[in-house]
Amino acid sequence: MDARFLGIAELVEAPSVAVVVDVMRAFTVAGWAFAQGAEKIVLAESLDEALALKARHPDWVALKDGPPAPGFDAVNSPGRLRSVDLGGRTVVQKTTAGTVGALAVKEAALVLCAGFVVAEATARVLRTRECGSVTFVVTGEEGRADEDLACAQYIAERAVGAEVDAAEFLRRAGESRAAAELAEGVREGVHPDDVALCLELDRFPFAMMAALEDSLMVLRPYAVPSLAGGTSS
Repeated sequence: MDARFLGIAELVEAPSVAVVVDVMRAFTVAGWAFAQGAEKIVLAESLDEALALKARHPDWVALKDGPPAPGFDAVNSPGRLRSVDLGGRTVVQKTTAGTVGALAVKEAALVLCAGFVVAEATARVLRTRECGSVTFVVTGEEGRADEDLACAQYIAERAVGAEVDAAEFLRRAGESRAAAELAEGVREGVHPDDVALCLELDRFPFAMMAALEDSLMVLRPYAVPSLAGGTSS
């Protein structure tokens, strides 16, 4: 498999297969949203679009980065979201990096959104579909976020069936600038458990696939067969 690791600004054309990685915290939050029963997640291009969608669909759950804000129901925190019942609900998500990265590759034939919590499921999709070329979009810090790069590199190794010790990749993520900012309270809208939750390897058995639906980029859980085998090939 030919794997490329690019920042959002480095995407000059739509790849055929894209894995958009945002460990802290967009796609960890997305995983938790699905685990809490959400049917789908609409990835909004802007805060204004998120609010407009919420206005048209009052039953939808709108969430964003940072502190609570009028019009939004939740913040982009796995620690806070894990206690929310989202059974059958649609979530509208707007974040600084993750949603931006997914929208940047919306024309790709296959778009997967990932963090460590869905790493093996994501790798298995790439492996079973025999993807020859994959672009990993490293969303944080203009493509230099080590937590996202570490996760992308881990998934790339697992996608070709390599036996990989995840400890070093998780260590890098845990020592990243994003992890420090969350742990130290530099960012707002944070739960004390957020970093630990973002580093839970294979917490969920599904991958997350995004596609255009009526002009909206919609993320849905994707059941991966035979994931009971864990992280072994």
